[in-house]
Amino acid sequence: MLSTKTEITIPFHDVDSMKVVWHGCYVKYFEIARCQLLEIFDYSYQQMFESGYAWPVVDMRIKYVKPLHFDQKIVVETQLIEWEYRLKIKYRICDADSGVTLTKGYTIQVAVDMETQEMCLESPLVFTTKLFKTEVFKTKSGKTET
Repeated sequence: MLSTKTEITIPFHDVDSMKVVWHGCYVKYFEIARCQLLEIFDYSYQQMFESGYAWPVVDMRIKYVKPLHFDQKIVVETQLIEWEYRLKIKYRICDADSGVTLTKGYTIQVAVDMETQEMCLESPLVFTTKLFKTEVFKTKSGKTET
């Protein structure tokens, strides 16, 4: 399965007076890690736009397990778990030093044809072609797995 680990140090501007991260910033951490995941198979947001598709987030879930704090080093783990009809990406934020899980969640994105403004019922060929070229989706014989 395609996955990444993104390290982030919590900046001062993301915390409140108690030095606890504001809940809305977690979405930003998911986004930073999601961008890194998309770049693994050469389909960044700019490339999505250039290929004629937008991929809006249509659903998101965040489970706040333990708070994040100013200057804490975290790791945001992402895993692409669905891709045929939509993108479902699973997230886990953990403390970089201890590995303790601090937050869990997922996002769901769907492809929208920018010319027609219609939602696609399956992931576009440009997306799946790029995805299946990654080493994760290849067997030892060089054939792609589905």
